Amino acid sequence: MDELRDILAKQRSAFAAHAPTYDDRIRSLNALRDAVVAYETRLATAIADDFGGRSADETRALELVPLLDGIRHTRRELKKWMKAERVSPTWFLRPSKAYVVSQPLGVVGVIGAWNYPLLLTLGPLADALAAGNHVMLKPPELVPRTAEVMAEMIASAFDPSMVTVVNGGADVGAAFSALPFDHLMFTGSTRVGALVMRAASDNLTPVTLELGGKSPTIIHDSYPLERAIRRILVGKLYNAGQTCIAPDYLLVPRGREEEVESLASRIVGELYPRLVADGAYTHIVSAGHYVRLRNAVMEARARGARIVEINPANESCSASNRVLAPTLVFDAPDDTVLMREEIFGPLLPVVSYDSLDDAIAYVNARPRPLALYYFDDDRHRVQAVVERTTSGGVTVNDVLYHIAQHNLPFGGVGPSGMGAYHGHDGFRTFSKRKGVMVQGRWAATSMLAPPMTTKKRALIARLLAFSAR
Repeated sequence: MDELRDILAKQRSAFAAHAPTYDDRIRSLNALRDAVVAYETRLATAIADDFGGRSADETRALELVPLLDGIRHTRRELKKWMKAERVSPTWFLRPSKAYVVSQPLGVVGVIGAWNYPLLLTLGPLADALAAGNHVMLKPPELVPRTAEVMAEMIASAFDPSMVTVVNGGADVGAAFSALPFDHLMFTGSTRVGALVMRAASDNLTPVTLELGGKSPTIIHDSYPLERAIRRILVGKLYNAGQTCIAPDYLLVPRGREEEVESLASRIVGELYPRLVADGAYTHIVSAGHYVRLRNAVMEARARGARIVEINPANESCSASNRVLAPTLVFDAPDDTVLMREEIFGPLLPVVSYDSLDDAIAYVNARPRPLALYYFDDDRHRVQAVVERTTSGGVTVNDVLYHIAQHNLPFGGVGPSGMGAYHGHDGFRTFSKRKGVMVQGRWAATSMLAPPMTTKKRALIARLLAFSAR
């Protein structure tokens, strides 16, 4: 803890000596971009080693592309974001002027997540740097090789008084979250998020929590089922389902369950003809997570659920290689682990519904999710689903991709998180939006200064009457 406090004190001192200007921020963003490009291969290799198998193509497409493009977008828009924002003064305070300035907070702490360790650690870093902050990073301990390479990369690009990486286990993470940062961002599970928020509360540190939850997917009966299932499975099986916004359960019109099973079996075979041999299909990150997922399937089967494992080449998928075949689960009871907890794996429960109202009611009866997906070409029904459900974000007629929209906020609601980032919203999250009023030479407020007179009381009465209209 003393070492962490010393790092924090040095960053605070550096920030106090020189708050980053626009040019400083652009140089920092360029340095981060150049470092990621230089370390691209080593980062992809480290992630593959940590997972026991993850395609470099997947790392590049799902982490490096959105990360680097997010930095590009921020560099392009930063000057506009930093400008003071003029606002209309309140009518009875005229002729004063009013505007909002965005100031850096100081030192920001970022705790990343293991499932997408680059995007979910370095993405918030880019937003915090754009806002003019100094940053301490805590990469996830479940991917130690990636964390080591990340620490080396950051050290090659930044002075530690500007950005530094702190590596270590859960004890270091707990100490990190207890530091008196000016803002703390955590991405991870709801359970750990509660611990992080509790630790931060001792310092009254503002927090942004990006958590997870059970993101529902609804297919309307009118939508082409094959198109929907293909898009859902592509998103679900990225990173072997180890994605915080992966479709967690699928709501389909009653009577179409066999079609779903048949289509899914064919499509998985087209996407991943071999789950083990060709290296395209991601492994489960640890033996513990593998056992957790297998136990959830076994519980559902024991409780009467119908289990459909899709293994196109009939390869050996086991705890030893940590390859878990894509699995459909039909008729799982609501109180099983699969239906209560976020899955974080290539398991997809299928729930039948009779009407769209029933599907919406099913979603609304559960904790608010980080994402919701709806497949339908009818804009009135789409609008109804968006308005009648509450979630962190929505993608219509696809899954996942709202996270890559730079001009959309990304964040949860309730148990799926608080706060948002990405693009301008990330800049705002890591800034203090400070209101400024400039009074004129003549101030209307002088007419309300004591002592009160009959004329002043009459003026106040007229102000009350006007304001109450």
